[in-house]
Amino acid sequence: MSRQLRAVRVARAQAAAARGALVEPAVALLARGKRHPLSTVGVAAGAGFVLGQLNMHPLRVPGLGALLSGTAAELVAQATRLIAEFASNTADDGVDE
Repeated sequence: MSRQLRAVRVARAQAAAARGALVEPAVALLARGKRHPLSTVGVAAGAGFVLGQLNMHPLRVPGLGALLSGTAAELVAQATRLIAEFASNTADDGVDE
């Protein structure tokens, strides 16, 4: 029983650390969305259009929930960090010019 409790504590600590690691990139993406609302709406509309043309509703894609709940969630987190870093670097480069 103590092993299971320890495993739960470790898992909770890892989840908290993962959430903490995503705070900065998420804030950067939200800030970029506020600075460039038309781009954000355009990307969302484009993604919706593509999914509509492919006749794919995101909630109807089999296995999407399971895919995003495991290792793919870590990949999504890494992609979010990369996008946020790219966005901040692009914004910094635009300010210097």
